[in-house]
Amino acid sequence: MRVYVPLTLPGLAEAHRTGALGPAPFTAYAVTPALREWYLSDDIEELEYAALNRAALASLRLLATRPGSPPRRVVVAVDVPDGDTSVDPDRGLDPGALGEVRIAAAVPLPKAAAVHVDADDARQDVAAAAAALGAADQGDDDAQFTVDGAEDHELLWFATQEVPNLIALMAPDSEDGR
Repeated sequence: MRVYVPLTLPGLAEAHRTGALGPAPFTAYAVTPALREWYLSDDIEELEYAALNRAALASLRLLATRPGSPPRRVVVAVDVPDGDTSVDPDRGLDPGALGEVRIAAAVPLPKAAAVHVDADDARQDVAAAAAALGAADQGDDDAQFTVDGAEDHELLWFATQEVPNLIALMAPDSEDGR
C-alpha cells in the first residue's frame, strides 16, 4: 500500500539521520475506504493525489506546532505491506481523519518512493497558513482563506537521493533556505 507520511524539514533530517520513518506507530495517509467514499472517484491516481493532499495538510499542522521549522510542507511517499497499516474505525468517518492510517512499524527511509516538498515561492503562504490554522479550525473564514492559499501550491517531487539537498534547505545561510 502506498502511504504518505507528513513531516517537516527537521523531521526529514531526523529520518535521514536514523535511516527510518518512525518511530512506530505513526500516522500516515493512504487511499482508505472512507477517502474513496468522500472523493467519489475510481481513478487511483486521483485518489492517491487526494491522500497526498491530506498528508500535506497534516504537515502544515506539524508546522503550526513547530514555529521554528522552515515553512515548507514535507510528505514522504512510501510503499508498506498492507498488514503494517490500520485504520481507526472510530476516526474513519471523522472528516479530519479521511485517509488517515497508522503504521505499525518503522519504515526504512531507503524504501521511500519519493519526497514531496514545497517550492521556495510557497514559504510565505505556508508560514501564514500555519499561523492561521487554529483560527481556521475555529470557523474563521478569513483564516480558512489563508490556509487554502498554502494548499494552492503544488508540492514538488524529489527522488530519495535528493534528501541531503532538501535537508540543506534548513541551513540559515542556504540561498534556497531564506
